[in-house]
Amino acid sequence: MFWSMAFDRRRVRRTAEFAKLLGTGRGSEFGVGSADLTRWAALVAGDAATVPPMRGATTSCTLTLEPIAARGTWSGRSPFTPVRAGKGDGPVAVLTRARLRPRLARTFWRSIEGIAVDGAEGLHCAFGFGEAPVGFQGTMSVWRSAADVVRFAYRRPEHAAVVTRTAELGWYAEELFARFRVLGIDGDREVIGWRDVQ
Repeated sequence: MFWSMAFDRRRVRRTAEFAKLLGTGRGSEFGVGSADLTRWAALVAGDAATVPPMRGATTSCTLTLEPIAARGTWSGRSPFTPVRAGKGDGPVAVLTRARLRPRLARTFWRSIEGIAVDGAEGLHCAFGFGEAPVGFQGTMSVWRSAADVVRFAYRRPEHAAVVTRTAELGWYAEELFARFRVLGIDGDREVIGWRDVQ
């Protein structure tokens, strides 16, 4: 997988309008000390996007998603074009990605201490990811419904406080927040830490 991450970037990008090969953290963690060297992720976006097999992978899980809301940029681009469709029912995926301003990194890390997504109501899975060990991190989570996302993001006081401080302090040099309708999940769900919720 190390070889694939280093040398297959061009091959993956040929299949899509936008693509990133990413390292992941243990569980929903991210940062230098939480890297999971046994799990890697490929994010591939576009109408005809396909994920080619990654060399060295022993098992995999593919989420097929349809963007329903997005704001911000990633590497100067807006990779997700939301579809105009009704809210609908069913699972919702949330992607957050940010590039921290180095001078505000310590403040950011202190501010998010104690905010744990694990065990949140309606959460199927969550994992951290990164393009680099420090400063280029994000999270991917899948929820039972949009209502569960709202409950966690805005009605948990500790998380709502971080959302407010984000606007006040501007600790991101670049940020992207996107929500998706989950169209399909194929493969081994244990790879993404899936748990069934009622």
